[in-house]
Amino acid sequence: MKATAEAGVHIFGVRHLSPGGAKHVLDYLNELQPTAVLIEGPSDATDEIRHLTHEVTKPPVAILAFTEELPVRTVLWPFAVYSPEYQGMKWAKENGAEAAFIDLPSSVTLSLQDAMRREEISGRGTKPEAVESGEPASEDIQEPESVYSRIARLAGEYDYDMYWERNFEHNANTGAYRTAILSFSAQMRELSEGKEQLEQPKEHAYNALREAYMRRQIQKTIDAGHDPRKIVVICGAYHAAALASLSEVMTESELAGLPSRSTKLTLMPYSYYKLSTMSGYGAGNGAPHYYEMMWETMTAGRPEELPHLYLSTVARHVRSGGTHRSTAEVIEAVRLAESLAALHGGSAPTLRDLRDAAQTLLGHGELAAVADGLARVDVGTAIGNLADGVSQTPIQDDLNRLLKRYKLEKYKTTVASELSLDLRENRRVSSQEAAYLDLHRSILFHRLGLLGISFAKNRPSGQEGATWAEYWIIQWSPEVEIQVVESTLLGETVEVAAAYVLREKLQECRSIAEASALIRLACECGMTAQMEESSRVLQSLAVDSRDVVGIAAAARELATIIGFGDIRKVDTAPLVPLMEELFRRGCLFLLDASSCNDDAAGKMLIAMNELNVISLEHSETVDEALWLQELLHLSERDDRNPRLSGFACAILMERGAISAADVASEVSRRLSPGIPADLGAGWFEGLSMRNRYGLLSRMSLWEQLNDYINALEDEEFKRALVFLRRAFSTFSPREKTMISELLGELWGVDVEQAAEILTGELKEDEAKMLDDLNDFDFGDF
Repeated sequence: MKATAEAGVHIFGVRHLSPGGAKHVLDYLNELQPTAVLIEGPSDATDEIRHLTHEVTKPPVAILAFTEELPVRTVLWPFAVYSPEYQGMKWAKENGAEAAFIDLPSSVTLSLQDAMRREEISGRGTKPEAVESGEPASEDIQEPESVYSRIARLAGEYDYDMYWERNFEHNANTGAYRTAILSFSAQMRELSEGKEQLEQPKEHAYNALREAYMRRQIQKTIDAGHDPRKIVVICGAYHAAALASLSEVMTESELAGLPSRSTKLTLMPYSYYKLSTMSGYGAGNGAPHYYEMMWETMTAGRPEELPHLYLSTVARHVRSGGTHRSTAEVIEAVRLAESLAALHGGSAPTLRDLRDAAQTLLGHGELAAVADGLARVDVGTAIGNLADGVSQTPIQDDLNRLLKRYKLEKYKTTVASELSLDLRENRRVSSQEAAYLDLHRSILFHRLGLLGISFAKNRPSGQEGATWAEYWIIQWSPEVEIQVVESTLLGETVEVAAAYVLREKLQECRSIAEASALIRLACECGMTAQMEESSRVLQSLAVDSRDVVGIAAAARELATIIGFGDIRKVDTAPLVPLMEELFRRGCLFLLDASSCNDDAAGKMLIAMNELNVISLEHSETVDEALWLQELLHLSERDDRNPRLSGFACAILMERGAISAADVASEVSRRLSPGIPADLGAGWFEGLSMRNRYGLLSRMSLWEQLNDYINALEDEEFKRALVFLRRAFSTFSPREKTMISELLGELWGVDVEQAAEILTGELKEDEAKMLDDLNDFDFGDF
């Protein structure tokens, strides 16, 4: 006859992130001295317990399971130092007891997760976050209509967290705690199961599967020879009542029928932010660092010191922000928190009581004064740590080696750090690797970015034209660790995985702009072979292309790479002929591409700017004469977009490639009476986009513009006003003042008075008239 849970297996229900639960578990284990400690967690991760309890391991840490096929799916089981499960497995190691996880294997969990995700997409399912966290969805305390919210309301508490802390975290009697949890679990199931079965049948079935499997694992432990009276099961409070009996154990056929996906397991550092409910983790709590403080005071035997520790730490943060707070105010805040707790019949202040006291006494009633300090003390910035090589994938090991090699280990923190890189050779050091340390760092960061690993984010260096300078914001997070693990299927090292991704992108490349961007990416990632392949792809795509916008963008990318010179230690010489060819095609097709509407003209303006920059920076290699010739042709054409014609004229003026007489003649022709508004004012808009002070110095231009506007009929004037408003909207206040003074001089009035009137605020009726003009329909003209 098999032994049953009623025969003596000890079920200890807990909340998964509970310092009070962890303390009571330890006390209970010390009293009972079991031979087996069974823990709610993926049963295929039992071998990871030895790594989780390694002396170097520092929580928060997490078990991460991921699928072996793309797309990669993941599921996490996180632990804090105050997690009852973590303390249970540590006790087992220190006392020679067997420790094992007994929940569904990760392969089954991920398969069920996929099914629930599909249900959610189809609109019939429930939230997958609950599955990913290893928690039952029915324990999601964020639902406003949940049974948890009703309990808090009936108990007169602000929320369920406050109810739990006052009734369970502050319960100092181990026996009473365990009995209360079992009673609480049974009553909770009675209240919620009927509703769950009707409204969330998938969740109900999922929980039933988990519990049947856990009962099977308990029975296996008994069958292996352990005395039931020497087995302790640590599980979520919701499951405690269901595991108290082994009457419904999962059978072999039921086990064989469970869905499964091929998965792998690893361990990863976690963070308090990710553990917090602020990150959206439904099974987390709002204040992981606060609960760590609670754990520390409990284990020290001085839980009554928590209010003093909490409020004095908040006060220290407030002082560090430049606001003085006295010791007397801290003492008064502690007294207030204790009084608030007493009003609710509590034995000690809850986090809510402490926060209210901090706002009242330390913030002088203002939350803003203490908000930053509260966030730092509540959530904290802690990130866990694992021993080198502990249960890691090859790419994790490779990245850790690279971080150590390039002296980046100190940046593996949840606090964002800034790092400026100088890619030039450092001649003050002795070794070759040290001389190019920043270049190696840059290559690593770019490769990680290509893999979608958000450890380092590139920001403008602030040094325009300094191709040797880079500026990065570096921040580690659990998400980064997951991204690294997800890259495992792409290659065993960062370099191999990045090369794979780049090859995949090249195969999917369909435009010259994409191909040129990939050449630059390959250069930044230090991948010569992929640069050559990208160049071949770009060359083949450019043969038949007449897209000036794409051609100009591609040429500009190549020009930037060539501008790196030997900074990145890659040979850019083969790119020069390709850039020359793209530049030539951009020039030859400029005129045809300028026959476009205003929307397309915006992109063409960018393309013309890019081609002009290339002609200036690489005048020794590209055909500069061809560029100026095509600009002149465009500036003279009346049948092309007038804004682009005006812009071409502006570039020629700026470069001294057109005489003053020719400019005056073109202005006179474009702004002569009878020229339609969209041609005249549109041309002026393009002309005014460059060389502003050169335009302001030409009095004749403003005379002709003034005469042109005065000659327009009312409807044409309204049409011209749209173009002119758009043109002048980009002028600086100083430039607008100078124009106003010029017009005042033309009109023969006081220039300062004219400037004051023209640059002043619009009257209400004037503003309304312009608003109406924005909706004016020019289609009737």
